[in-house]
Amino acid sequence: MSALHDTRTTAPDSPEAAGRKVHRPRVITGSVLRAGGWSVRVRGRALTVTAALLAVLVAVTLVTLTTGDYELTVAEVVRALAGQDSGGADFIVNTLRLPRLLTALAVGAALAVSGALLTSLTGNALGSPDIIGFTNGSAVGALVVIILMHGSMTQIAAGALIGGLATAAAVHLLMLGRGLHGFRLIVTGIGVSALLLAVNSYLITRATFQEALEAQAWLIGSLGNRGWTHANAILLACAVLLPPAFLLARRLSMVEMGDLTATALGVNVHRTRAALLVISVALAAFATAVTGPIWFIALAAPQLARRLTRTAGPALLPAALLGALLLAGSDLAAQRLFAPSLLPVGTATGTIGGLYLIWLLITESRKSRA
Repeated sequence: MSALHDTRTTAPDSPEAAGRKVHRPRVITGSVLRAGGWSVRVRGRALTVTAALLAVLVAVTLVTLTTGDYELTVAEVVRALAGQDSGGADFIVNTLRLPRLLTALAVGAALAVSGALLTSLTGNALGSPDIIGFTNGSAVGALVVIILMHGSMTQIAAGALIGGLATAAAVHLLMLGRGLHGFRLIVTGIGVSALLLAVNSYLITRATFQEALEAQAWLIGSLGNRGWTHANAILLACAVLLPPAFLLARRLSMVEMGDLTATALGVNVHRTRAALLVISVALAAFATAVTGPIWFIALAAPQLARRLTRTAGPALLPAALLGALLLAGSDLAAQRLFAPSLLPVGTATGTIGGLYLIWLLITESRKSRA
């Protein structure tokens, strides 16, 4: 076991602390595993939290696949997944429940990692894609394709990606010369998000009555009627984007220490920030294209993961698992608790995120008075 004292500049956790840097001494403990030229620091608490999240995620998966209007046993689900059941269980599991579940898991993980990257890059707990406006930008691009072009899933995903990247470029231009840190970025992002929300409303007014209903339902954020087309799209996006995000996580931890320190450690700060920003926007864009805007997963999951693991870095793997758990669990609760009514999962995540944000504000307010 070893202990290292990290005196880097840490990001503020609250709106009150936004815009100023807080120096907090951190103690990083763990053991180092080496293989060839690679070394990985394994922290006991982070490993325990990751294992616990994975276990709960497996439990939620089993409950999702076995319960509902047509209840199944675990053995029936396993046979259906293995292709050994050609009856009703195969249709229920492989056609109805599994693609929706996989979509929820992948979208939750994508949003959580996107939020973790952005909060680390901006140095602000509110620096998530739904707060800064990247999610609304992706929604604008997707709505243009849905309403004006009547495009396919691939075209919607491309439109969402273009909209998200264009929003990121606009925010970057507005912040030119001021960097990505500070309260100014959050205020700028909120303003851009409000403008994009107005654009979304305008696009709906230009649609036919049926298109407007579909677009409004999509904007709430839902996993209803999600099939293998949606699941395959977001799974492919995660397979392409998550590996480089995890590979660059170590550099991101160095970037959090400050530009001078990261440069001294051999990190190309500007290239690393640009690559991670593109990955973050792309993850949020593809997730939005598949389900519509799902609020607060990107905001809450990374911060909760850091609090649970107590790590100094972005904690991408626990954040991804927690994001997947929050979205899959919220969808399960929305299906089972409000049946037979169809409650969009975006409503459930909005409630959870709102409660988390209130708790965060109260907690930080008490700290500031202490």
